[in-house]
Amino acid sequence: MSYSTPLSELFLRTKSENRAALIGYLPAGFPTIAGSEKVIAAMVEGGVDAVEIGFPYSDPVMDGPVIQDAAEQSLKNGTGAKDVFNLLASTTALGVPGVVMTYWNPIERYGVDAFAQSLKNAGGSGVITPDLTIEESQKWASAAMANEINRIYVVAPSTSDKRMPLVTQQCSGFIYAASLMGVTGTRNSVSGDARELVTRIRETSSLPVAVGLGVSNATQAHEVAAYADGVIVGSAFIRLVQENSDIDAACAAVKTLASSLSEGVRRD
Repeated sequence: MSYSTPLSELFLRTKSENRAALIGYLPAGFPTIAGSEKVIAAMVEGGVDAVEIGFPYSDPVMDGPVIQDAAEQSLKNGTGAKDVFNLLASTTALGVPGVVMTYWNPIERYGVDAFAQSLKNAGGSGVITPDLTIEESQKWASAAMANEINRIYVVAPSTSDKRMPLVTQQCSGFIYAASLMGVTGTRNSVSGDARELVTRIRETSSLPVAVGLGVSNATQAHEVAAYADGVIVGSAFIRLVQENSDIDAACAAVKTLASSLSEGVRRD
């Protein structure tokens, strides 16, 4: 896996700038199919470095109530694979790396090779697969490598020392560190498990490590940026959209938060 992607190039740049990368998350089709494009544009205008697009799924076992509600709204809007890839294409056209986060079932239904090809065609850098185990990854690994896209797996505090290198060695682009046991969502503080988990990951891989699940403000982003290569923010952006029924007001709030987080990921 020696090929480079816009995502891997981003981490080289942010490292040279002594900061972490800010990665924003939004489900495709939320709050509407057209609205998701506007929200992502606002994220990027505010300073988000890369975007993680969620493929809405009816059984999102890893996601907390905020993201579940957003995914449900997206499904009600009729969002499908075509809309996910269209949003990915419009996102990468903004000049930032884009990845898709999806459970395995949508990939399998779409067709493993076809999914990887469509992602590549849309300018995507990779896919985060939270429920795909490395033991069941042979088809996906072949398709991803054939299309030179990153495979990003999720590790958690519960990942054993024996299993950790087996997972991290299969990753490319970055390693997703789930900082808390449980589901995603904004929290008052970032779990102390996050730093320890990143330390354990670094003992097995030299890839960038991005921390997700819980970061909601600049103070937390700054804290995480001190030891991680990337900070992932999702629920905090989604909540702003949920609180603002007017799309322009929602985008203004998203841009303001992104700008604050962008300052936060810069190290002292």
